[in-house]
Amino acid sequence: MKVDYIIVGLGLAGLAFAEELITAKKTFIVFENASQTSSLVAGGVYNPVILKRFSPVWKAKEQLAVALPFYERLEKKFNTKFDTKLVIKKVFKSIEDQNNWFAALDKPNVAPFLDKKLDKKNYLGVVGEQHFGNVKEGGRIDTLKLVETYRNYLKENHSIRFEKFNYKEIVFDQNLVKYQDLETNTIVFAEGFGIKENPYFKYLPLKEAKGELITIHAPELKIDFLLKSTLFVMPLGDNYYKVGATFNHADKTSKPSKEGKQELVEKLQKVISVPYKIVDHTAGIRPTVKDRRPMVGVHPKFKNLAVLNGLGTRGVMIAPTVAKNLFHHLTNNKKLDNEIDIKRFKKDFLF
Repeated sequence: MKVDYIIVGLGLAGLAFAEELITAKKTFIVFENASQTSSLVAGGVYNPVILKRFSPVWKAKEQLAVALPFYERLEKKFNTKFDTKLVIKKVFKSIEDQNNWFAALDKPNVAPFLDKKLDKKNYLGVVGEQHFGNVKEGGRIDTLKLVETYRNYLKENHSIRFEKFNYKEIVFDQNLVKYQDLETNTIVFAEGFGIKENPYFKYLPLKEAKGELITIHAPELKIDFLLKSTLFVMPLGDNYYKVGATFNHADKTSKPSKEGKQELVEKLQKVISVPYKIVDHTAGIRPTVKDRRPMVGVHPKFKNLAVLNGLGTRGVMIAPTVAKNLFHHLTNNKKLDNEIDIKRFKKDFLF
């Protein structure tokens, strides 16, 4: 069977690329074996400001301009809500924190996302003696619901195979690539951290960053905003909240750990002061890159192979943009942004 593309992996990156193909009426088959869970367990937060330094997320304005309409179209397509708009309240820990906030208001690429007026209210159960700063244009995508909905959609349309992709079965035949019973022009690998097993792209300097989250039930908390302190506390509805996340570069497993749970509990004690019960504990491996830019592009030797990876902690915002960039690069020969192009790692590839 001849298809225009094969996609390996259906997290946020693979999903966004598949949607580009559907819009362009291209044929494809997805291979997904659920070995990578980062998109499924992610908090799904989109936030245009790095609150640790009060600096802008890379190309935040441009990414939101693509991402928000993208998720809105998916909501209409599936008649399902995925996007919840949320005010993000940054907890100030000191007067210096407040001063840094006001200094950030002088930055033209940050100021549009920050409220000039501080929030001096008291919220039951929230520790915040130094007040709060409101971040605008933030929210949460229900990534678990989105990915599961999309997988079912592809299954109904016979466009997905739930099996492990075997790299040894790739056969290069002139301008085509053969795999099992398929022939295609291009294979796009959107495997997340699974790319470390990929013989064609394992040279890329992808790093693992394990993240763990807990879900709590806190009936007395009653907040309808995302609270950002040493961790985030995000409302899910019905007095449930997602809390996270940890960063662990040593543990390469995607299993929840006692240490991760303990870290979250200890930090949470400094953020809220009401009783709660932990009802869930999840973990996943984030595909991160040292320069904090995605890894997108075509293999330096095998031009039928492409990669869409390294979205890190901001996959919700970045995925629609980089998927679109890669699609137009492959179909219209449009130049990739130098900051995301894997050519920046070409020196690491051994021919």
